[in-house]
Amino acid sequence: MEPTAHVSKTALPGVGTRYDLSTEAGKHLSVVVHQDGRRILAFHDPEDDDNCRDAATLAPHEATALSKLLTPDPVAHLHQHLEIDLLTEHIQITKRSPYAGRTLGSAQVRTRTGASIVAVLRRTDAFPSPTPDFRFALGDTLVVVGTREGVDAVAELITGG
Repeated sequence: MEPTAHVSKTALPGVGTRYDLSTEAGKHLSVVVHQDGRRILAFHDPEDDDNCRDAATLAPHEATALSKLLTPDPVAHLHQHLEIDLLTEHIQITKRSPYAGRTLGSAQVRTRTGASIVAVLRRTDAFPSPTPDFRFALGDTLVVVGTREGVDAVAELITGG
C-alpha cells in the first residue's frame, strides 16, 4: 500500500484557506487558496512562516496530495452561468473555539450569519444535517454553506476570532 501524505488545513477568514504539507524529506509547503480562486505555493521554514526557503522534491504520494489542492474546482464555471452566490467551506473546531463541547443550537449559526452547517466531519465519521442538539467536539470539521459574507461570519464565530 502506497503511503499517504498528511495535509493540514487552516481557515483564513477574509482570505481563503491555507493547506500545509510536510514532506518525508523535511520540507514544508503551503498552498493558500484565495477566495477568488488564486493559489499561492510557498516553501518555508516550519519554525518561521515568514522565512521562505527553496524548492522541494515531492514523492509521488505528496505530489498527488498537492495536485488535488492545485486543481481548480471542475464545476467552478457553472457558478458563472447559474449566478449562484453560494459556496462551501470547511471550518475546524480548534482549542480557541468557544463552541468546543457545546451544541449546534447554542451557536445559532443560521440566525446569526445566514449560513448553514450542513454536516460535521469527525475523524472517520460524517454527520450530515446535524440537529440543534448535536454537540461539537475539538477537531470537528464543519461543512458550511452560504454566501461569502455568511461563511466568513461563521468562521469568525466558530474560531473565536
